[in-house]
Amino acid sequence: MLDVSLLGTGGMMPLPERYLTSLMLRLNGSSLMIDCGEGTQVALRKRGWSCNPLDVMCFTHYHGDHISGLPGMLLTMGNNDRTEPLVMIGPKGLERVVSALRVVAPELPFQIEFREFSGESADFELKGYEIHAFRVNHRVPCYGYRISVPRLGAFDVDKAKANEVPLKLWNRLQHGESAEYEGKLYTPDMVMGPDRQGLKLVYVTDTRPTESIVENARNADLMICEGMYGDPDKLDRLKEHKHMMLQEACRLAKEAEPKELWLTHYSPAMLHPENYEKELKAIFPNTVIPKDGHSTVLHFPE
Repeated sequence: MLDVSLLGTGGMMPLPERYLTSLMLRLNGSSLMIDCGEGTQVALRKRGWSCNPLDVMCFTHYHGDHISGLPGMLLTMGNNDRTEPLVMIGPKGLERVVSALRVVAPELPFQIEFREFSGESADFELKGYEIHAFRVNHRVPCYGYRISVPRLGAFDVDKAKANEVPLKLWNRLQHGESAEYEGKLYTPDMVMGPDRQGLKLVYVTDTRPTESIVENARNADLMICEGMYGDPDKLDRLKEHKHMMLQEACRLAKEAEPKELWLTHYSPAMLHPENYEKELKAIFPNTVIPKDGHSTVLHFPE
């Protein structure tokens, strides 16, 4: 299962009850965060989660409302005596940006490993997550993230017997290890059935609608997408600044058909996005208008 918490739902500037954008996932004792806006630590505390198991941080781009909470987060992690390396993933320029922010956090008891990328897409596998970054359409290089959690096939007793696999090797092979016994090599595929359906989550913010969003969010378990305004009068402004309307996000979801859509990155001028709920659900019925801390658990299909 995958724990999901939308820590912050605000864009541009924080409000007393709305922190800037951040998403946190938890899988098998390891946490992954996408963006770290101002207020992320407070939101994390309110949720009752800790930054201690945070192993991977991904960044969509380097505007301040998406990364301004990072220096304080690093200091807290250091003060908690963390020694494990922290992996950071983001568009080209990540190490330069983080190094500049670390002027106020120059000494940390752990290493930061940078994974920078450019182009249309990039792929990483870390801590059980399959991470796919894909280019979207903002004023600066900006990427959405598709996070997949694969699921191995079930152990197949009949297959193990048919391949004459010794009983003493079954447990090791089931857990992905190969083993040699009496001069013969046994591999996991000799005892495992075909891979089962895993989980897929897509996170997109700061962009105009793009086909890449639809392609990556198709049939996802959860799609999280920005919607800065709901008032049609704001559309020209959003086109100029490369952002998205609530209604446009819902139309993307209607095309991609995820199981559920969460909206996020609301403008500070839009105090009550829930006022548009009826209109948005008419476009895509499984639309949620979350507040900070909105959470769920994604379970593997039976």
